Amino acid sequence: MLRAERGISRRQLADALGVHYQTVGYLERGEFSPSLHLALRLSRYFEVPVEVIFSLDPFPRLGAPASSPNGAGSA
Repeated sequence: MLRAERGISRRQLADALGVHYQTVGYLERGEFSPSLHLALRLSRYFEVPVEVIFSLDPFPRLGAPASSPNGAGSA
């Protein structure tokens, strides 16, 4: 999401991080868990805390409806 929001191509990000562009795709699809070093480099590149990019809990899918604090969906 961060990459797309900022108009950065997979290849541009890969070049900046020193990885293959397919690695960026694997990361985005959740098919690859990065090393701590790569996770920290991504965090530095986007200037956000690493927790903004990675979490032990799955992030909600894009376009998924937000639920209210009591767990019920909005009507």
